[in-house]
Amino acid sequence: MFAQTLDTNSPQIDTALLVLRVIFGVFFAIHGFNKVRSGIAGTVGWFAGIGMKWPGLQARMAAGTEIIAGLFLALGLFTPLAAAAILGVMVVATWTAHRSNGFFIYNNGWEYTVSIGVLAIAVGMSGPGRFSLDAALGWERADWLGAVVVLVLGLGAGIGQLLAFYRPPADQ
Repeated sequence: MFAQTLDTNSPQIDTALLVLRVIFGVFFAIHGFNKVRSGIAGTVGWFAGIGMKWPGLQARMAAGTEIIAGLFLALGLFTPLAAAAILGVMVVATWTAHRSNGFFIYNNGWEYTVSIGVLAIAVGMSGPGRFSLDAALGWERADWLGAVVVLVLGLGAGIGQLLAFYRPPADQ
């Protein structure tokens, strides 16, 4: 009974992918929406405080990316690109705001941001599943190309953001 393999085209796998995509995608979009909910000024100030050059632009880009990528992930639309965008944001968040605080989230550590990044890689690798707009449009892919897209674009975008825009304060 336990030695039986699960069919990768099973409704259980597709349902599990749907649950992961919707929950993490909606949560990610809400996180971005929270940056603009009561005015972006607080987020701009925070970005300036952690050393982001052009914090107004960076705050808006982060919020917009989180909202759009989160919604696209939840819908299973352009899934590898949505997952790459999420990974890119998590690379920047991990490096700028969480890495120096240790592992655990209760100390504002990197545990949660890296977990979301790994989830994005896994969804890019597995594809969005049959219960997605990508599948409905005939765009679903479940191969290594999705993982490569997520890793190359996501890591590239995150590292590029850091190289171009991150200037840590002198006390860091």
